[in-house]
Amino acid sequence: MSHIKSVRIYCCIFFLFAVLQRATAQHDANRFEVSKQLEIFNAIVKEVEMFYVDSVEVDRMVRRGIDAMLKGFDPYTEYIPEEEMETLKYVTTGEYGGIGSTIIQRKHGVVISEPYEGMPAQQAGLKAGDVILAIDTVDATNLSSTKVSELLKGIPNSKITLKIKRPGEKKPLKIEIIRKQIVVSQVPYYGVQGDGIGYINLSGFTDKSAQEVKNALEDLIRNHHIKGLALDLRNNGGGVLETAVQIVNFFVPKGKEVVSTRGKIPQRDRTYRTSLEPVDTVMPIAVLINRNSASAAEIVCGALQDMDRAVLVGERSFGKGLVQTTRDLPYGGKVKLTISKYYIPSGRCIQQIDYTHRREDGSATAIPDSLTSVFRTAHGRPVRDGGGVRPDFETTDLKTPAMIYYLAGDDALFDYVTEWTLNHKTIPPAHEFVYSDKDYEAFKAYLREKSFSYDWQSERYLKELREVAEFEGYLDDDSSLFSTLEAKLTPDLERDLERYAEQIKQLVAQEIVQRYYYRKGEIIESLKNDPTLQKALNVLSDTALYRKTLEGQTHY
Repeated sequence: MSHIKSVRIYCCIFFLFAVLQRATAQHDANRFEVSKQLEIFNAIVKEVEMFYVDSVEVDRMVRRGIDAMLKGFDPYTEYIPEEEMETLKYVTTGEYGGIGSTIIQRKHGVVISEPYEGMPAQQAGLKAGDVILAIDTVDATNLSSTKVSELLKGIPNSKITLKIKRPGEKKPLKIEIIRKQIVVSQVPYYGVQGDGIGYINLSGFTDKSAQEVKNALEDLIRNHHIKGLALDLRNNGGGVLETAVQIVNFFVPKGKEVVSTRGKIPQRDRTYRTSLEPVDTVMPIAVLINRNSASAAEIVCGALQDMDRAVLVGERSFGKGLVQTTRDLPYGGKVKLTISKYYIPSGRCIQQIDYTHRREDGSATAIPDSLTSVFRTAHGRPVRDGGGVRPDFETTDLKTPAMIYYLAGDDALFDYVTEWTLNHKTIPPAHEFVYSDKDYEAFKAYLREKSFSYDWQSERYLKELREVAEFEGYLDDDSSLFSTLEAKLTPDLERDLERYAEQIKQLVAQEIVQRYYYRKGEIIESLKNDPTLQKALNVLSDTALYRKTLEGQTHY
């Protein structure tokens, strides 16, 4: 018997040795392959730089190679050279040294589009519509917006002098500004909606977002005595994972698992739990989401759904279940790498796009609904993985017509609002402001005067189809069908100004209110006819419906 036992032990040792030997051999082979490919790449760069017929910008050539290599993985894995580190810092902290303003490129130069409320640009008197002519001694009339942005940024407490051309002023103005450390608020607006329902708009997840949300929440509870909360994560692209955990912690007890990450290296897998006492664990919550709610925003809404702590209202979210980290590189750069997937409390990963499987054209594939799996919330409600986070109550916003996008990006709208504000020194508070039908008629006349034009993709595609049909001989006998479609699809300014009047009026109103009340005012205006917010308010006000939804007693 002891002999047999010894043989078994020997066999186990031999097996383990063989496995380790194979793993070591595989590791050595991988290291050799890495060294080999790097040597080949290095040799190619040297040969091209030395012998190619034309001069070569080595840095640009290598950058193209790096970008092309990383593009084959996923959109979130990227190389960040030293000169772009300021952008990475801004994404994670929301901070930068500058004057606190957004700028846009226009036909006649770079223009101030929005000075941030309470920031140096606004305090110094800069206004939307101001054209930047010079920055200190640098002529800015022919500079790109990227170059102007670089010149406007700088060390906090340093002075900068702008020469600007202001609409309505005959002579250029000179404005001195002291740069500051600009901290962009991730909670641009919070307040009370409906019958005592708190509302918090969270635009991103930086390392300061959680504290901003907490401050807003505590103010709403203490000073406004809210009886429910609508947390708006629409168009929130995510950010810092730890911040998402902190925000979930405000609403659930200490010690709850919020999210776990799993990747190639098991030792790096992590489970994130709530570590602090919550702010409130019983208040009804509705989280507003749409197709642009992603990453950390999906951790928050998905975790609260899995814990049956909130109802979700809106559209299915983006579906980004990947986690990135940065690794240091030589010469001050970094590589941002996708290192794991995250899993919310029910155990599901909501990643929508499968980057490991590609079509013939190189595009990644989406996971079809038929291949997703069912998981269960704390109360046993069915939820699915692989396709973003699905809301408990779906709402369908009005489709935005192409004309709105053309208007939003056109000089005509910006210039009209600039002129409008010159003629209106003040307006009522944002929640009382009404853009009148009389003003809209004036706006329509302004567009006609400026010969505003736009096109439709459908019109272009129809033209291409007609050319193909003519080439193949299908229009020899009858082309009336194409004539009918062309009449329907050809842009008609007068028709579309009437057809989309309400949406256009809201767009103009938001632009106007933003000039007086900044980002906060724009959000207040956008919420006035918001079907998703209205649905959330209705659910939060219906205690029985809210409770039954979280208990899985309703169909959604």
